[in-house]
Amino acid sequence: MPVLTDYQVAHYRDHGWVAPVDVLTADEATALHRALVDAEHAFPDDLHAASRNNTHLVLPFLADLALHQVILDCVGSLVDDPRSLLNSVLFIKEPGSNAYVSWHQDSTYMGLDSSDMVTAWVALTPSTSASGCVAMVSGSHRDGIRPHVDMYGTENILTRGQHVDVDVTAAVDIELQPGQMSLHHPHLVHGSRPNRTDRRRVGVAFQSYIGAAVRPGRGEHHVLPIGGRPVDPSFVTVPAPDGLCTPGGRAVRAAANAALSDVLYDGADLRRDY
Repeated sequence: MPVLTDYQVAHYRDHGWVAPVDVLTADEATALHRALVDAEHAFPDDLHAASRNNTHLVLPFLADLALHQVILDCVGSLVDDPRSLLNSVLFIKEPGSNAYVSWHQDSTYMGLDSSDMVTAWVALTPSTSASGCVAMVSGSHRDGIRPHVDMYGTENILTRGQHVDVDVTAAVDIELQPGQMSLHHPHLVHGSRPNRTDRRRVGVAFQSYIGAAVRPGRGEHHVLPIGGRPVDPSFVTVPAPDGLCTPGGRAVRAAANAALSDVLYDGADLRRDY
């Protein structure tokens, strides 16, 4: 059964986001973070600052998190018959770093024909105002996609550094404790500021869970099926990994990332490594 209350669903419809939602216990989140750190040390060529897309395709514990029943139940309250997960991104800010995420809307460059999707952002460490938590501009999802400018920038951790001009006085800092998540609409304007603490800020965005009627608008999309239901053949379905950074998992992830890069950088003057 969906775990979001009627109030939470109404808040999402009105504001474009809902948070916090408990997914993991504090101990479970700590164990998951430890597993991620261990994997970073064991597989530095696979998991580094320029290689954080679709890590759920090489790390079984992140695939398990992507398919966590609480997340899927919440998604089912917001998306019409969700069938698959499009992509994931590890958002990691080192202590005292200047890394930030510019104000943007997720679906700007996603190459899909519908907004029937939702992003789940799960905190594995405290995500606070001081550490650069996600800030969301309430209500900004109501007017569709706005014009964006590609700004890139060495400290901007978005692919193209895409930026939209928006009145951010309505922005709300979405503070999360480890194991909590936020959910936001693909048209919601959001961003995040630098981490000014002495602790690493770690979160994973499952971007996005898509409804059964969504189709590619351009490019090739590699998706992880959810819920055991069929996925439209216009998508390429991929398996969950059966081990840590196995050759097969690496190949699946490489193909998914190459296709994702083609979609995200369509029409761009510059293509970065991620």
